[in-house]
Amino acid sequence: MSDQPTDSTPRRFRLWEQRTEVPLFGASLLFLAGYAVRVLAPQDAEAWRSLALGLVCGTWAVFAADYVVRLRLSGLGRRFVRVHWLDTLVLLLPLLRPLRLIRVYTAVQQRRERPRLSLHARVIAYAGATALLLGFSASLAVYDRERGAYGASIRTFGDAAWWACETLTTVGYGDAVPVTTGGRIVASGLMACGLALLGAVTGSFSSWLVQVFRREDEKRPPGSR
Repeated sequence: MSDQPTDSTPRRFRLWEQRTEVPLFGASLLFLAGYAVRVLAPQDAEAWRSLALGLVCGTWAVFAADYVVRLRLSGLGRRFVRVHWLDTLVLLLPLLRPLRLIRVYTAVQQRRERPRLSLHARVIAYAGATALLLGFSASLAVYDRERGAYGASIRTFGDAAWWACETLTTVGYGDAVPVTTGGRIVASGLMACGLALLGAVTGSFSSWLVQVFRREDEKRPPGSR
């Protein structure tokens, strides 16, 4: 089922989404910042780690409250979990909130008469920004799981970032691989997202090239075709 609102969606639900999508994206960046500090801060920096934990818990509480409001305004009852599966997924796994980047752009564009970017440019921009945020999130998650694990090849955040780049681009040199169960779960999700993002960018770029060649062909005189 689609996570996009339809014509039958209650008006109050649509208004709530339009007004909260951008602020919630800002909250997701705060969540990511707090999680990054929690993971990357030295063990002896207890004050910073505690502050980061409070920021993570506070922003997650905001996500949970938003989920409850959406559920009540939707009028769907228990079906909300299935129909709006992306909302449910990012509530359980807040590090996946970068996947809602497209919804944020849509909410912003609804306040303007027409988009500033073409469809193909928007797809490439979405994919690029999502890959950047998702790669950073996955790097943090896998580093948090792998550091200190027996036989781990991902021992620093630099190793984790390099691994995320390999995985998102589907290169997979094999020099850095997760060995823990949690790390492999993160890797599986990142592999799937990497394939989807790569396919979106490749398909959009190919479609743009076809349109360019078609327009050039239409400009030629009939006898030269």
